[in-house]
Amino acid sequence: MPVDLKYMLNPKSVAIIGASKNPEKVGHIILQNYINSGYSGKLFAVNKDAESILGVKAYAHVGEIKEKLDLAVIAIPAPFVPAVLEECGRAGVKSTIVVTAGFEEIGQKELQEQIVSISEKYKMPMLGPNCLGVIDTRARTDTLFLPTYKLSKPGVGYVSFISQSGAVGSTILDLIAGEGFGLSKFISYGNAAYVDESDILEYLMNDEDTKVIIMYLEGIKNGKKFIEVAKKVTKKKPVVVLKGGRTSVGQQATLSHTASLAGDYQVYEGVFKQFGFTIANDLNELLYYAKVLVSEPAPSGNRVGIITNGGGAGVITTDSVGFVKTLKLAELSKKSQEILRKKMPPLVNIRIPLDLAGDAGGDRYETAVSVLKDDENVDMIIVIALFQTPGADSSVVAKLVHFKADITKPMIVISIGAEYTQVHNKMMEESGLPVYDSPLAAVNSLAELFKYYSYKNQK
Repeated sequence: MPVDLKYMLNPKSVAIIGASKNPEKVGHIILQNYINSGYSGKLFAVNKDAESILGVKAYAHVGEIKEKLDLAVIAIPAPFVPAVLEECGRAGVKSTIVVTAGFEEIGQKELQEQIVSISEKYKMPMLGPNCLGVIDTRARTDTLFLPTYKLSKPGVGYVSFISQSGAVGSTILDLIAGEGFGLSKFISYGNAAYVDESDILEYLMNDEDTKVIIMYLEGIKNGKKFIEVAKKVTKKKPVVVLKGGRTSVGQQATLSHTASLAGDYQVYEGVFKQFGFTIANDLNELLYYAKVLVSEPAPSGNRVGIITNGGGAGVITTDSVGFVKTLKLAELSKKSQEILRKKMPPLVNIRIPLDLAGDAGGDRYETAVSVLKDDENVDMIIVIALFQTPGADSSVVAKLVHFKADITKPMIVISIGAEYTQVHNKMMEESGLPVYDSPLAAVNSLAELFKYYSYKNQK
């Protein structure tokens, strides 16, 4: 039976148990984040020593709250959690998030088993313990106990992020805020004592606001259960996974982090490949692959057309295509060659990579993209825009963004540089055009896009 996480992610009423007047306390930060996020549901503070906190009425015990609670966020010392969970169960709380650490990850196995037993008794799904909790950008839910001035929060989008590690999770959230694709949901599940990675994956598989799932995990709680979900999820939407504990020393580190048994990475890798997961090797790849999968359509083939305003950058990108065995360089059709010869200046060689020369501006890019997007020999397009050259300016961005609105082929941009470049890159990213600062990263991302849809379209 799937675990329903809607009361955690989209609660109409929330109690923060352990809310505090002390700005340095976890419970204060969580309550403050709910207020700052613009949460419109009913909010309650639980603290026996206060009448109100941050303008929110406080109660000594959760049982004193007369409203039915969809969610209780528990931020109190570990030894007191079982009694509070029992009280939540008796009060009819529909779900809980235990952000508190100090359970199986430090050897307190019996304490963790106790809170699982209570949650099961009341059929009350529990996330955690030892976790950051959740963000739902549309529901304005935010249980993170990280001050907003330290962490940029992503805008609303269609990528959902599952993280066993809170620290990795917060880092990626910060980075996503700088990308153009935004966030749908973030779920940090910590020790996976009750709700585990398979439950979350299955929930997001059916979530209409999630188009791509990214995951950081250290171990899998129930291998058979995970495989059953894995068989289904990637036939519906892409999953990009980064596995921690791939080496023997990394496996030891996971034990003291989230009490996870990392296991043999080759086994995990075999499962991921068998069921069409996109495998990332580091945090950067997690983002690189997510943004191409969430923004680009399925390619019809693996032939890549390259447009550039710098010859060397075109050569490096062509080499990258050669390194990635699943892709190959496109060859322009005769019709495309004829059109380009008529419209391009004599110094432009009519071949792939199509080098528009350093004085190329928006009009020359417009011509090149319009031809390649209609060329039946080209399945995917990489546009290299080096804004250090004389002709490249905002007109290039305007033309590329215009094409993005109706192009039916994957099209991504490589743009490398500092301040002036970054201004233009941000304009493109915010318009839904994926931008990469590395030719190999861009090519690898297209390769993963092609591999995913090849898997999904298998009969």
